[in-house]
Amino acid sequence: MTQQQRQALILEMIKKSGFVSIDELVEHFKVTPQTVRRDLNQLAKVQKISRHHGGAGIESSTVNTDYQTRKIMDLQAKEKIAAELVQMIPNGASLFINIGTTTETIARALLDHKGLQIVTNNLNVASILGAKEDFSVVIAGGEVRHRDGGVIGETTEDFIKNFRMDFGIIGISGIDIEGSLLDFDYREVRVAQAIIANSRQVILAADHSKFGRNAMVRLGNINQADHFFTDALPPEEIQKILLDYKVTLHLV
Repeated sequence: MTQQQRQALILEMIKKSGFVSIDELVEHFKVTPQTVRRDLNQLAKVQKISRHHGGAGIESSTVNTDYQTRKIMDLQAKEKIAAELVQMIPNGASLFINIGTTTETIARALLDHKGLQIVTNNLNVASILGAKEDFSVVIAGGEVRHRDGGVIGETTEDFIKNFRMDFGIIGISGIDIEGSLLDFDYREVRVAQAIIANSRQVILAADHSKFGRNAMVRLGNINQADHFFTDALPPEEIQKILLDYKVTLHLV
């Protein structure tokens, strides 16, 4: 197989799944990691893909990947993160859960808990957790974003400020090298900021594909979290921020 043929197939794989890791490509094409990195760098140079820590994807800084695609992207990693994260949530705790496919995976992992009090701006999370009779689930008011069931807007932000919860579980679209947490919708970001401000402990959950991923709206910084759950060692710059601000890294 020529380099051109391989790069064409790599591009097709990325378009289909939204993100592929270097390890996946090495296994698929039976080539070295160096060869894969060279292919990805060349594709990124002509702006056909966007390089991320440990892989590559196709995306816009203004429009997120389709919701149904995101649901299956890195699902195994999200499930591992969720299984580890929920172990630190005690029965009877109160928590915010925000928008995202990662937080929806976490919600499913919480179903074995008892007596949780949940406030969420995610209709999918509310549907998952509302099935438990011993859970109290409160849905924030506001505008429903039809593409993913997120509830957003000033009304949502004001509603969140009425609560003070034990934990705020936050998903995010991207984390840049300076530790900035990035997302695509300004209204969603404002709600997430309110969750952070009104949580006794902030838990950030993000798989490896979020490192270096681009999005245009800055939510805050990773140093605002108390705990960070992920499935791959972050870039050294982010590791330093976590260490400097005493953010506990949970590597699953």
